[in-house]
Amino acid sequence: MCVCVSGQVGPRLSKDRESFPPNNILLMLAGAGLLWMGWTGFNGGDPYAANIDASLAVLNTHVCTATSLLTWLIFDIIFFRKPSVIGAVQGMITGLVCITPAAGVVQGWAAIIMGVLSGSIPWFTMMVVHKKSAILQKVDDTMAVLHTHAIAGSLGGILSGIFAEPHLNNIFYGNYNKYIGLFYGFNTKQVKLGFRQLGVQLLGIIFVTLLNIIVTSLICVLLQYIVPLRMSEEDMAIGDEAAHGEEAYAIWGQGEKMDSSKYDIEAPVSAKHRHAAGQVEMT
Repeated sequence: MCVCVSGQVGPRLSKDRESFPPNNILLMLAGAGLLWMGWTGFNGGDPYAANIDASLAVLNTHVCTATSLLTWLIFDIIFFRKPSVIGAVQGMITGLVCITPAAGVVQGWAAIIMGVLSGSIPWFTMMVVHKKSAILQKVDDTMAVLHTHAIAGSLGGILSGIFAEPHLNNIFYGNYNKYIGLFYGFNTKQVKLGFRQLGVQLLGIIFVTLLNIIVTSLICVLLQYIVPLRMSEEDMAIGDEAAHGEEAYAIWGQGEKMDSSKYDIEAPVSAKHRHAAGQVEMT
């Protein structure tokens, strides 16, 4: 999806792509916490009942996500000599995405393995492969959606086909011995069923990928006849003020300033001026 949007809209200005840290890391952490909390209900609510499968889904969600977060931080420490708050959030997201297709159908030890892989493979594709790939460098993936969602999600789908446990599948689907992970297929000598399930997972990944590409491309093609998808180079250099007449994040003294007489609002008085006024009244 990010490739389609980038192709239709085009990349940001070169100077904007060089460095774009979060506007507010504290708000980023608050949003990450809300995301993790909401994802708990997202995965735990899949069975539509308060049962063993739902409780296991919640537990596996936390286990995989925490493991992925720690794995990402470990890689940051090893290669960059210091942990990163942004990296921790990235590892959290990849863990949440990876465990989602498998939350209620894998054992706890499998959730840990999935967390290690979701914290390491997307890290490698983002920090190494993306920076060395000429093709990926042309894609302006601002939020790293390719790595945190596409790769982590595909990884979760594949690992679900490997670690899905027959008894847990029976609880969720109500059909024993029809859905079985490849690992348990070898263990129970039902290798054919294991490979079948892995094939189903791969087919699902391909379907979702094609669906996103086609639908997103159609949406972008239709939208460009209604509103322009890209600002002019001059407007992009200015930013929000050019598009809306105001800045999204304006420090005091910047951006739009309201006329106090027009809006009948007293101009703010500094502490220095208040102290001087107090001295005048005392005299």
